Order: sequence, then structure tokens, then C-alpha cells
Amino acid sequence: MTDPAPLNALFQALADPTRRAVLARLSAGPQPAGALAEPFGMALPSFMEHLKKLESGGLIETRKQGRTRICALRPGALAPARDWMEEQRALWDARLDNLEDHLATLMKERPR
Repeated sequence: MTDPAPLNALFQALADPTRRAVLARLSAGPQPAGALAEPFGMALPSFMEHLKKLESGGLIETRKQGRTRICALRPGALAPARDWMEEQRALWDARLDNLEDHLATLMKERPR
């Protein structure tokens, strides 16, 4: 079994609407942390906690440019979530196919 910690961190980062909004804003390209924080009406230290969560979840990368922290989406960051969801979809498809087969068998065996 693979280590669940990275996937857990990714889903925790995605769980908050503010962080999802930050990701949406970053889809337009890298931005300074201060500019990202403006529309959220919170103190910069509080907003930086959101950025830390996104970074620890592997969704963004940050770099210092002078005194400014620049944030950017991390390419391929959602791949682990996509892969996990695809595994779950395949598992549930198989379970539903089994249920369908079982129900069809029951209907055939049912007295008329």
C-alpha cells in the first residue's frame, strides 16, 4: 500500500473554499501572495496559512523574488487525486456490475 499522507494533504488542501478560490486565481498564472490575498479580506498572516496548506498539499509552488513571495500552480498536482478517483470509479463499477448480475440471476430464478 502506498503512503496515504500525500493524498490526505492534497484533499485537505482542497477542502477549503478559500484555497480552491486561490487555485482558480492561479490558473491565470503566477501571482504575488499579497495580490492573491486582497479579495479575501483577511490578515496576510492568516492568508499565508492557506498558502502553506496548498504548498504542503503539493498544489502550489512558491519562490521568493526580492521581498515578494510568488505563487504558482504545480504542474500535475491533481494527478494523485485523479488517479485515486479513477481507482474508486473502477472499483464501484465492478461492484455495480456484480450487483446487476446478481439481480438478473434472482429475477431469472423468481417463480412466476
